[in-house]
Amino acid sequence: MNDGANRLPWLVVRQDDNGNRYRVGAYATRAEAERRAEMLDQRGHKQLYLIEQAAKRT
Repeated sequence: MNDGANRLPWLVVRQDDNGNRYRVGAYATRAEAERRAEMLDQRGHKQLYLIEQAAKRT
């Protein structure tokens, strides 16, 4: 089975003040994910944006 984690292994995750986490998007490269997180961070909301590597399923 081919899942998205193999093609888009880098995730941008938003964490709110209560510790709730939401996936914002999945990206092919870490650099791409970092650019997206930076863009979101510049919007002025005081949320935390994290870059994570998706878990590979076997």
